[in-house]
Amino acid sequence: MQHPLQISRKIEYGLRAMLFLASLPRSQAVPFREIASRMEVPKDFLAKILKVLAKKDLVVADRGAHGGYRLSRPPGEISMLDVIEAVEGPIHVNVCTDLKESCNLSPTCTMFSVWRLGQERMLDVYRNARLDKLAMRSLRPSGESTLPVAH
Repeated sequence: MQHPLQISRKIEYGLRAMLFLASLPRSQAVPFREIASRMEVPKDFLAKILKVLAKKDLVVADRGAHGGYRLSRPPGEISMLDVIEAVEGPIHVNVCTDLKESCNLSPTCTMFSVWRLGQERMLDVYRNARLDKLAMRSLRPSGESTLPVAH
């Protein structure tokens, strides 16, 4: 059962794959099967997610014998929010925070400002969480320094 406000498996698996790729040199392409195996993600599901991430220009798919996936730009330029919105679209904690669909009660609703503030803070957290800070240390080549995570 999915809980309200719970991150979907699609988002979780997309983030796992991106963090895996962020842990490696940017020029290194990795076959999707290896990413799936190392990150414990179902292969078929990951293949679909990686196609979406490639379409949104977050990863590059290299073809050929040594092909695979790699980040399209430096991990410090990619946020968790970029990945989340690439795989699921814009985040809205409540329908009234979606500017495309407005609730008839929004002008007088006492909850609107709370929903809006909650959304802004959540998006700010995800926007400031960059892949270079979240890259998995255990996957980095030995001797490579790690950057501290901002709190």
